[in-house]
Amino acid sequence: MSMPFYVAPEQWMKDKADFARKGIARGRALAALMYEDGILICAENSSATLRKISEIYDRIAFAGAGKYNEYDRLRIAGVRHADLKGYAFSREDVDAQSLANAYAQMLGDVFTHEAKPMEVEILVAEVGDEPSDDRLFHILYDGTVVDEHGFTVLGGEADTISARLKESYTAGRSLVEAVRTAVAALAGPERTLEPKDLEVAVLSRRNGRRAFRRLTDEELAEALRGGEVEATGRPGVPPAEATAPEAGPAGEEPGGEGTGAEGTEG
Repeated sequence: MSMPFYVAPEQWMKDKADFARKGIARGRALAALMYEDGILICAENSSATLRKISEIYDRIAFAGAGKYNEYDRLRIAGVRHADLKGYAFSREDVDAQSLANAYAQMLGDVFTHEAKPMEVEILVAEVGDEPSDDRLFHILYDGTVVDEHGFTVLGGEADTISARLKESYTAGRSLVEAVRTAVAALAGPERTLEPKDLEVAVLSRRNGRRAFRRLTDEELAEALRGGEVEATGRPGVPPAEATAPEAGPAGEEPGGEGTGAEGTEG
């Protein structure tokens, strides 16, 4: 008669946590910073089509680090959750906190009940009418929710990058200063990141109902040189026209651009 295999619950949870952390550490990092007009999200991502940063709803963005197929699944679930709540109640009732709590329940259930946890960390960001209303929720692989203030970092080398940001970050900076601060923290003293190596998006309170917009490589290059970058509107569209809402469901990028993230481990 064979003896049943037993693992202490504490050891089982520790092993799953170590497994998830190792998977997340293989992904490239991203940083989110609050600046004077909203929230900047900057990720190291050389892919032109697979995305780490996406729009969830009018004033809410999503970002992930770890395994792409897992956090993209969470992104889709978030879009559906937000659309359903906005349809059943009102668009103003869709907020980052309730979405972060929903994500925390999903990740917590998987971590507790499944043999393999999700190898992801995700960010839910919301821009408010005033800087004091901006929100950054960092959700860990086990469902833990952290309400961040000022900035947060996800992915590989998060502790090191956070230490750099702690030294250089100050509240109320312009968009250009925030971009340069984020890129310098991600690159570190021994590397240089070019615009083609980055994915950058903003949630700008000056951008009308749909606050989310990606920055182009040309705008990033200008920002890294210290030039002015306009967070309002879209390339080639005057700011007055850009504030008008576009057709298409929430979570779909302007111009039909797909959302997602970088490769199998991003």
